[in-house]
Amino acid sequence: MADKYQVDAIDQKILAYLVKNARMPFLEIARECGISGAAIHQRVKKMEEAGIIEGSGMIIKPKALGYDVCAFVGVQFSSANQYEGVVEALKNMQEVVECHFITGAYALLIKIYCKNNEHLMEVLVNTIQNIPGVLNTETFISLDQAFERQVYVKDKSLIKPQKG
Repeated sequence: MADKYQVDAIDQKILAYLVKNARMPFLEIARECGISGAAIHQRVKKMEEAGIIEGSGMIIKPKALGYDVCAFVGVQFSSANQYEGVVEALKNMQEVVECHFITGAYALLIKIYCKNNEHLMEVLVNTIQNIPGVLNTETFISLDQAFERQVYVKDKSLIKPQKG
């Protein structure tokens, strides 16, 4: 659906502001873009309808809620037709925050947050590895997240030259 909507320079500028601060008032974006607030509302609505923008929200830091362990788990299936059942079971686990169907040695790569290593072991051994269709898992514990960002939105007009 997004391929039917042509993102122009003004849309890119709007997206760049929203990626930087999703709570930025539309009237402020309108002033920065040199168009009316109503035009910003219309453009954002069209981009939502086209599937370019999907909601907005707050970023909650897991550590602030006591989730001190972040891990990525590669999941192998016992047979190729297990995808739907395994994914449905993973959707019901509050610890799983992302699930990707991938190429390579694993069918899925999931991202999970746990309170501590004991919680991680419980989730792996007593939950994920007991899902019908899961053959094997391999766990990668994240020691630190170097950075996180939204997808790049090209808008060179927002880049201010460095002084001195």
